[in-house]
Amino acid sequence: MASKDRILRQKEETRNNILDAAYAIVKDEGWQGLSMRKIADKIEYTAPIIYEYFSNKDAILRELTGKGFVKLGKELEEARDKFEKPEEQIEAMWMAYWDFAFTDTEMYQVMFGVQMNCCTEQCDAAKTPYKLFTAVIAAIMKNSNPDEEVIKQKYFTFFSVIHGLIAINIINQSDIMETINNQILKDAIGGIIKSIQ
Repeated sequence: MASKDRILRQKEETRNNILDAAYAIVKDEGWQGLSMRKIADKIEYTAPIIYEYFSNKDAILRELTGKGFVKLGKELEEARDKFEKPEEQIEAMWMAYWDFAFTDTEMYQVMFGVQMNCCTEQCDAAKTPYKLFTAVIAAIMKNSNPDEEVIKQKYFTFFSVIHGLIAINIINQSDIMETINNQILKDAIGGIIKSIQ
C-alpha cells in the first residue's frame, strides 16, 4: 500500500512540475511562447511523458485556468472577510480582483481571454468569483428584494467596467493611465454601489 501511495504522490508531483514549468515559460515568454516541447525541456523530461499527463497544450491551459480561479476566489474571500458592511466588502473584493489582474497578469489573461483565447471549457472554480460577488450584491440590495436577474445584471455592470479597465491597461500600458487608474476604479465602484443601494 505504501508503494501505491508513493507512486500516486510522484504522479501528482510530476503533474505539478509540468504546470509550474508551463507557467514559468509563460512568465518569461508570454502565452505565445508555450509549447509542449519547451515544457519537456524545462523539466528535463521527454515530450511523450508530458503527453501522459496532458493530452495537449489546451489541457494545460484548462488546468492553469482552474488554478487561477481557485486563487482568485480565495483572494476575494479574504478581501470580503476583512469588512462587515456589504458596501465595504464589495469595494475590497473588486480592489482584490484588480490587484490579482496586475500581480498575476498572465493568469488573468488566460482566465479571461485578454490578448489571447481563453479556454472555452469553463471549470467549476470559474463560478466562484461570480457567486462571491453576487452574494454581496444581494446583501447590498436586500431592502429592494431583487430577483436573481437583477443581481446578475448588477454583477455584470461591475464586471464590464472593471474588466474593461483592466484589459485597457494590459493591452495599452501607459504611464498616464497608471496615475489615474486607482481613482477611476474607486469612482466606478463607488458609483455602481450608489446605484444599487
